[in-house]
Amino acid sequence: MSNLRKRFWKTVDIAPRDGGFTVMLDGREIKTPAKAPLVVPTRAFAQMIAQEWEAQGEKIDPETMPATRAANAALDKVRVQFHEVAALLTAYGETDLLCYRADAPAGLVARQAAAWDPLLDWAANRFDVQWAVTNGVMPTPQSASVLGKLGAHVTGFTTFQLTAFHDLVAMSGSLVIALAATENVASGDTLWDASRIDEQWQIEQWGEDEEAQILANRRRQSFLNALDFFSASK
Repeated sequence: MSNLRKRFWKTVDIAPRDGGFTVMLDGREIKTPAKAPLVVPTRAFAQMIAQEWEAQGEKIDPETMPATRAANAALDKVRVQFHEVAALLTAYGETDLLCYRADAPAGLVARQAAAWDPLLDWAANRFDVQWAVTNGVMPTPQSASVLGKLGAHVTGFTTFQLTAFHDLVAMSGSLVIALAATENVASGDTLWDASRIDEQWQIEQWGEDEEAQILANRRRQSFLNALDFFSASK
């Protein structure tokens, strides 16, 4: 038996509010699970949420409402622990995916270099940092200067931007890739592919696992959704 709630509204509208915009169901404002007013910073973000509610059928399926879930997370969770979330994401820079290279086979080494070196070079110039890059998986610490500069940048995000940034980092496994996404260094698809080089190499060698591919597709969509949400939060 389904535990999904029934649709209870007919009309969906967007209305301005102090600090942004809200979505109205039959003239009533949506609230978060913690009962906070669901007010997002831009009309574009509100439009994404409104489209999700409008698209619901007889039952409400939260899995089809990523923008609504992101707004709820921003208001109920990230807003109240902003600095903890920023510190958690900055810590990804300590062991960034792009800084750990294979030493063989040659094809994988070349593929990593082609995709990752330009991103590290961009980040080095953009944030005035020097990356420690190594072969293998043994931890190689980054300097306090690297983490300090990147942490200062991440802390400068708004609550809604940081919420989207969380998924960009978590889905890609790379602080650098996530930062590049927020500044349109490359397309979302290109950056996602850069995060999947090792996995794609294994697939080419050993074949594709159906369940793993389903999970990867979900993570890819979450990454691309987060990029849309970040852009809509500006």
